Amino acid sequence: MTNDVKINDSAVAAPKRKRKKIVSLDRRKARAGWIFVLPFVIGFVVVYLPLIYQSIQISFSEIWMGNDTYGMNFVGFQNYYDALFTDPDFVQTLLSGLASLAFDIPAILIFSLFMAIMLNQNMAGRAVFRSIFFIPVVLSTGIMESVAAMDNLNSYMDSAEGIDDGSGGSTSDQLVSSMDLQMLFANMKVGTELVTYITSIINNIYGIVNRSGVQMLIFLAGLQSISPAIYESCKIDGATAWETFWKITFPMISPMILVNGVYTVIDSFTTESNSVMVYVQEVYNAGDDEISTAMSWIYFIIVMLLVALIAAIFSAFVFYQRKND
Repeated sequence: MTNDVKINDSAVAAPKRKRKKIVSLDRRKARAGWIFVLPFVIGFVVVYLPLIYQSIQISFSEIWMGNDTYGMNFVGFQNYYDALFTDPDFVQTLLSGLASLAFDIPAILIFSLFMAIMLNQNMAGRAVFRSIFFIPVVLSTGIMESVAAMDNLNSYMDSAEGIDDGSGGSTSDQLVSSMDLQMLFANMKVGTELVTYITSIINNIYGIVNRSGVQMLIFLAGLQSISPAIYESCKIDGATAWETFWKITFPMISPMILVNGVYTVIDSFTTESNSVMVYVQEVYNAGDDEISTAMSWIYFIIVMLLVALIAAIFSAFVFYQRKND
């Protein structure tokens, strides 16, 4: 009995072996993702976050300057009130900028998706064509965009009229006029609003191509992620190309439509050719620092609400393919 008791006591007193924790693949990917974005997070907290706080503080204050000193007095929403109701041009510029943004988003998404589908086909020189369509994106960034914005020739082309409106002007920026499309759609019972929209898209084709390169690459990556076996099954079942696009391609690429929609809004918001940004810069250069800061935050809030609206609408139609574990 005593031996049994001693054996049991020794067995109970024996230290337990610690199990080695096995980190799952998802957790390892999550850690790798955080390590990848860590430089941006550090830069945002150290550099951008204080600037954002100071910008918000200026928008609610009035700056006064003395001899080698300055200060800020809190005025509440007075700067926002002056921006919306006192300034005669800000609201009109804001509405026109948002209207052009609403018209440009569908055109950019449709054009980039169409070109991605074309460039995804098996054809000779496919890599060359992809590079050609991405060249405008490289040329329209950084210093090249600033040079183009200050180019006198571009200013002349922007101010010229259409080729067939009787003015005698002929430029590459204005390709057609409303009269051209009205004659084309005379027997199709198309409204004047659609004619005006199509006219603006055609005349702005240079800007649309410049702003569609990144979206085109995202769509192309999404198209290449679709398994060819799915298309082979559709051909065996006798599905047409039209049916295959709407039943297979469009649903499986819908997450990319959401990403490109959000990206297009933010890209249009930050471009130097944005009319609202140009006007805010003019107000700032005139010396109204507080008013221009309030205008910037008003525009930022409106754009974020627009991004949230687009994300909510597109998310209702997004199809996510689930893979079996």
